[in-house]
Amino acid sequence: MEQRQTPHQPHQHHPDEAQFAALVRARWSVSLTLTALMLAIYFGFIMVLAFRRDLLQAAVGGGMTLGIPVGFGIIVVASALTGAYVWWANRAYDGAVRRIVTGMQSGGQAGQTMKGARHGE
Repeated sequence: MEQRQTPHQPHQHHPDEAQFAALVRARWSVSLTLTALMLAIYFGFIMVLAFRRDLLQAAVGGGMTLGIPVGFGIIVVASALTGAYVWWANRAYDGAVRRIVTGMQSGGQAGQTMKGARHGE
């Protein structure tokens, strides 16, 4: 009788495991994309600063150089990318995690009930 129960248990949790794996891939994909974008922007700024400083030293008015608004823009972009990740996580990721956890809890309770019923027979 235990041999019958063993094959059924992986099949009960298999959809949840597949959903979880897809969710992990999606999280890594979003995280790595946003990280790569921020690194490209930041290192692009550093490269301009290192090799073409004259571009950032250009006066834009009022005694301010172009480097100041560009640096401020990088801070704003970093905040916007963080906001984009939080928006995605709140909209898609957290709901998917809740669905997976709820599915595993209800599936786990159903599996325990079935085991108890089989042992009681």
